[in-house]
Amino acid sequence: MKRITLPARPDWRDKARAVGFGFHVMYGEPYWLDDAAYTFTLDEIETQIEEPSQELHDMCMDMVGDIVGSEEALDRLAIPEDLRDVVQRSWQRRDRHLYGRFDLAYDGTGPAKLLEYNADTPTAVFETAYFQYNWLTDQMALSALPKDADQYNSLQESLVEAFEQFPKGPIFHFAVMTDNEEDRGTTVYLMDCAVQAGHRVELLDIGEIGIDAEGRYTDLQDRVIDRCFKLYPWEFMLREPFARELARCGDVFIEPAWKAVLSNKGLLPLLWQRHPNHPNLLASYFADDPAASALTDYVRKPLLSREGENVTIFRDGREFVSAPGDYGDEGFVVQAYAPLFESEGGFAVLGSWVVGDRACGLAVREDRSRITANLSRFVPHVIID
Repeated sequence: MKRITLPARPDWRDKARAVGFGFHVMYGEPYWLDDAAYTFTLDEIETQIEEPSQELHDMCMDMVGDIVGSEEALDRLAIPEDLRDVVQRSWQRRDRHLYGRFDLAYDGTGPAKLLEYNADTPTAVFETAYFQYNWLTDQMALSALPKDADQYNSLQESLVEAFEQFPKGPIFHFAVMTDNEEDRGTTVYLMDCAVQAGHRVELLDIGEIGIDAEGRYTDLQDRVIDRCFKLYPWEFMLREPFARELARCGDVFIEPAWKAVLSNKGLLPLLWQRHPNHPNLLASYFADDPAASALTDYVRKPLLSREGENVTIFRDGREFVSAPGDYGDEGFVVQAYAPLFESEGGFAVLGSWVVGDRACGLAVREDRSRITANLSRFVPHVIID
């Protein structure tokens, strides 16, 4: 694993705008880097990223039934009591799921370590599946990369294939907070994948979901929503006014409700308990577990947190760096600290994609901070042997 620099494509901004990648700049900072890349060998990709990601996903799936069937585990994950049956029924029905992204710490010298599983609302799909692949082919054409360069990236094909597994109903709805440019861009891209798979699609804002007289979810044209991808976290969904109808219509949504237990940081200590000393896991405990006191270099994370909010890194038992935010009321976990790949570009986290039940692609984000947050940058990758 190395970080390299190379000339940016002269027209990459025009290309970004042409395909709707308006969020290549976010919060006034560059988000996409066209003049840098992370390089890997094929063996690194296959043995250190793809194979462990597949195994981690299989381990997670193996745990879902035990978690949803345990009141103690659901308590630990702070799943609201009055909606636990929604989660449980979703798993009992085996509601079909779509995708997820593991965040991994890997510095090129040892096993990749699981930091968390973004199993519910992962973003960076478009830039991984589409824009970084175009970057690769353009840079090869410009001779900035070798002609035999490659990329660990079958994400788009996998998404189209996954959408093909969903029944072709009247309309496949896609719901998102449409005023968020990144979330909207991600959702529109997923809609395009669904269209390629033969679906009719419709975009709506999450706040536009209605309920008809029979308790069915509807869109603004009063059409019944039979199937709806939602880029909106289950922890928010479970607290929305329309949550009361989830017991009856919970099978409408993708990701399914059972994904709420995999997208929760409480999964980390449960995995560690099931698979102690697994090479791709970090020692993890709920914050009130006496065993947590044995850690001196560790990270404290809220059960429910996004963009690194309320994450704190401790070194030698002392606070080293922290991020502000609005999370933490539900509780915390602590996880042994794992160093990230560090370069002049900052600290890099690997995002390893799973679609359906298959590992299929890689995203790399880097941040000036050891806590990857909303100002992180997306850096394309390339396989060079």
